[in-house]
This record gives sequence, structure tokens and C-alpha cells, in this order.
Amino acid sequence: MRLGLGLLVTAAFIGPGTITTASVAGANFGFALIWTLLFSVIATILLQSMAARLGVATGHDLASALRTTIQTPVFKALAAILVISAIGIGSAAYEAGNLTGASLGLQEIVPSVSPLLWTPLIAILSAVLLYTGKHKVIEGALIVLVVLMSIVFISTLVMAAPSLTSVLKGFIPSLPDESITTVLALIGTTIVPYNLFLHSGVLAEKYDKNKDIQKVIKETNLDTGISITLGGVITLAILSTASVAFYGTEAGKISAANMAVQLVPLLGSMAHYFFALGLCAAGLTSAITAPLAGAYAVCGMLGWSTQMSNTRFKLVAITILLFGAFVASLGLDPVAVIIFAQAANGLLLPIVTTYLVWLVNQKTVMGDYTNSMLVNLVTLPVLVLIFGLSSIKLFSLIF
Repeated sequence: MRLGLGLLVTAAFIGPGTITTASVAGANFGFALIWTLLFSVIATILLQSMAARLGVATGHDLASALRTTIQTPVFKALAAILVISAIGIGSAAYEAGNLTGASLGLQEIVPSVSPLLWTPLIAILSAVLLYTGKHKVIEGALIVLVVLMSIVFISTLVMAAPSLTSVLKGFIPSLPDESITTVLALIGTTIVPYNLFLHSGVLAEKYDKNKDIQKVIKETNLDTGISITLGGVITLAILSTASVAFYGTEAGKISAANMAVQLVPLLGSMAHYFFALGLCAAGLTSAITAPLAGAYAVCGMLGWSTQMSNTRFKLVAITILLFGAFVASLGLDPVAVIIFAQAANGLLLPIVTTYLVWLVNQKTVMGDYTNSMLVNLVTLPVLVLIFGLSSIKLFSLIF
């Protein structure tokens, strides 16, 4: 078994949103929200495995499967509107955070250049890569950079040596005052709705009915489990180092300027530049994957080709990229933009997860590869908690 597409999903969610959100969580709430991360990793493995199994067993991505399975015109139109608006707009919001993070990293390395210039330059680079289809080579290089940064965070965590008792207490569910947005952001930065479309879409392109489907599913599940768990460990390291560096100190509210402080124990004066480089790499990697996932969702629901080489597919991806670039160029607070994107993803989760779970339980779609009773029983509390947290956030926004 070779790790592959699972790492692509991990690289997609270990972007500026994860780095910033985990840093904010640790700085503002200490270890109290570790339980959220544990829940998110388990839920992500469950849901991404379902999306992957859908692509492997049917040759359809999530959006295409929805379009061909729902027969009632009214419900089909409603599903199309919800998916296109939720994932299209959600990917654009996420893209704004990706571009903002990458721009922020470059600005820290070259402070003489305005972030208002970096954002369009990064957007143009991403657009060229998406349109030419040469993004895979660059993506591989960026994943290496993100992994290197992750090794540094894990090493820093070991050197920071947080109290094991404090860490373990974080696994007990609690909601500190004013933490609901951060909780939703942590969930939204890990269980990324668009990754469900990306994972199923890329695997659907590799569909071969002559292969041993059951064997491929087992390999894919193992790949997904290992890759997502690695992503969870990375996020835990970021949250924990931020907690040690900032929580209960006079550092004040975490910002783009002081996030790198958590790397000082390992890198000293180079922490600032290394963090900036990692943030930039993470932003560029996710800046490519977010438009791709949005294009899978939109094109799949409209019945257009979901081949990366298709012109419509490319144009949809670039449109999402441009919208994200516009938002990122407004000069808003970078950390606020990134956190908002993660929280927005958390609100979109109930829609996407409901459709996914419904699909993988349809015998007419999955054949012999539907969810088992055990998987459904484990998934039920995940869905309940996702709906509950999203409802609480919506209620707080309205009232």
C-alpha cells in the first residue's frame, strides 16, 4: 500500500486556516479544545473514507452521484442549489484564507512589498498552474515544505514539554466562554466540506471496474486513516505549542505578527522566517486544491465534465480562485479572514455530510459497498454534534 491521495487531502486541510486556527485555539483557550480536534480527526476519517469509497466503487464523484441519484426534479434542483452555493461559495471563502495566509507569509519574508501586491501575484501563479494542469509537480514540492514545517512543530512540542495532565484534561469536552466560533473553526479546518468532493472526484477518475474493488477500498481506507491521523498530530502540535507559548501570558491576543513565537524554542531567531515560509507553502498548496474541489462540486452538479483538462472545469476553478483573491485583497485582518473561512466551513458541514451519508447508504448507488450498521452507528453521533454546533452558531448570529 502506498500513501497517496490521503496525503493530498491532509495537505489540503493543513493550510493557513489550520495553522492560524490551531494557534488561536491554543493561545486563547489553552488545551481545553483538544477534544474538538480528536472529534474532528475521527469524523474526518469516517467521512473521507465514505467519499473515497464512493469514488472507488462507483466511478462517480460526490456531486455527480447526487445529480444522477436524486430523481425528483424539485429535490434535484434544491440539491444543485445547495451544493453549488455551499461548496462554490465555501471554497471561495476558504480560498480567501489560503491566499491571505500565503500573502502573509511572503510579506513577513519580504516586508518591503505590500500584501496588496502579493495576493494578486499568488492568485495569478495559482491560476496559471490550474489552467495549464502543471499544478501536480508544484503541489508535490509544496507538500514537502508543509511536512518539513510540521516536523518542526512536532519537534517544538517535544522541546516545550507541556504538562501531560493539562493535555489529557483537554480531551474532556468543554466549551469555555466565547469558544464556540473557535470550536467550529477547528472542526471546519479539519472536516473540510470541499475535501469530500476532491477525494471522491480524484479517485473516481482512477475508477477501473476490472480491479478488485474490495481490495482497493481497504487500501484507500488505510491510506486515509494514516494520512488524516498524521494531519491531526500536526494540528495538535500547533495547538499545544501555541498554548505553551501564549496561554496565560502577557503576549496578548494572537496575531500574524506573533504566531511565530511558538517556534522560538527550536529555531531561535530563524523562527520568524521559517514560520512565514511554512505559512506561505501551506497557503499555496491549499490555494490550488480549493478551486479544484469547488470545480468538482459545481461541474458534477451541472452535468459537466469533471476532467481537470476540460475547459469548463478550469474556468470554474479559476472563477473560485478570483473570488477568493478579491476578498483577500480587501485589506481585512488576515487572522480574522482565515478564522471566518473555517467557521463558514463548519456551518456548511451539515448539508454536505447529510448528502454523503445518504448516498453511501443507497444500495442502488453503492451495490455491495454501502455503509455497514456499525459505521452508521459510529457516524450518528458525529452528525448530531455537527448539527448541534452549527445550530448553536447560527442561533448566536441571528440573536
